[in-house]
Amino acid sequence: MKAQVLYGIDNLKYAEVDIPAPKAGEALIELSCCGICGSDVPRIFKTGAHNMPLIPGHEMTGRVKECADRPELVGKRVGIFPLIPCKECPQCKAGHYEMCENYNYLGSRCDGGFAEYVTAPVWNLLPIPEEVSDEDAAMLEPMSVAVHAIRNVGLIEGGLGDKSAPEKTQKENISIVVCGLGTIGLLTALFLKDAGYTKVYCIGNKDIQKKKLLEMGYKEEQFFDVRYGDPVAFIKKTTGAGADYYFECIGRPESYEQAIKCTAPLGRVMLVGNPASDMDLTRETYWKILRNQMSLTGTWNSAFSGIDGDESDKNAMDDWRYVISRLEDFAKEKSAFHPGNLVTHSFSIADMPKGLDIMHRKSEDYIKIMIKY
Repeated sequence: MKAQVLYGIDNLKYAEVDIPAPKAGEALIELSCCGICGSDVPRIFKTGAHNMPLIPGHEMTGRVKECADRPELVGKRVGIFPLIPCKECPQCKAGHYEMCENYNYLGSRCDGGFAEYVTAPVWNLLPIPEEVSDEDAAMLEPMSVAVHAIRNVGLIEGGLGDKSAPEKTQKENISIVVCGLGTIGLLTALFLKDAGYTKVYCIGNKDIQKKKLLEMGYKEEQFFDVRYGDPVAFIKKTTGAGADYYFECIGRPESYEQAIKCTAPLGRVMLVGNPASDMDLTRETYWKILRNQMSLTGTWNSAFSGIDGDESDKNAMDDWRYVISRLEDFAKEKSAFHPGNLVTHSFSIADMPKGLDIMHRKSEDYIKIMIKY
């Protein structure tokens, strides 16, 4: 099969490799789409992967070709949860597989989706309804990351804390800020809107981000472009005391400080963005956290309960099943904005480095760059 193989830092090559043979408990999946994640860029150009040579890529979907353990899956389209938990550590035994202490990971610790085929544990597969497109299915992982963050501050049912969510009348009075409008930030905005929140304000720095928000149904006044003003002043003017909830989707010290400044007393900051550097806080900002009795929450990955997880109760659904349920509803609404609408560039596996180069050099505006096989 053809694959993009990372042999070392900044040494990605298009190569012919053997089709992987599934072991006991695994399936062979012929891939149809794989997204390039922002985390793939430093992995390929700066830090390398945990094990090399390695095939990167973890946002993928495809069709099962071989599966001795579950032959009924052969021929079915599946999403693939990329984190492979040990199932033995305390977090796994508590059902928090995303926080496994001894995990493997498709695309960073073992071969992933920048190839025509991949093997994955059957436990990690989730069948995809036929009405859900391949592009949407390939974005299950980033969608679930966004939903996990929203659920873990209690704005959607489920999550690690309170299983309930505000009533509709409460949602109309809750002010929310999403800062950083890459794929995760835009998907956070999408699922907040889908959940019924109307006072959502988004901070970005690109025309294409504004375009996608408007396509989702946001109003122009709900987008603030940091190229043309002070976001702190905008949020204070728009919300009064500050945001009740603030999603920080960038991961830089200055955006972290901005989050504290823009959040109301007793407000909650959800830290979503992977850190780009050490995170330092000024004394003034630290005092603000203390005196305003603010809550800072971190999020990591997404919750998945395995191929045979509970699908009977919306509140009991893991993040991946919640996303699938929403995608099914989006498919029924012909006018709905689909997550696949965030795909701005598509490339073949052979031309995939062109998309990677766009992300590395930021030579063009983009949201999601997708590989299609």
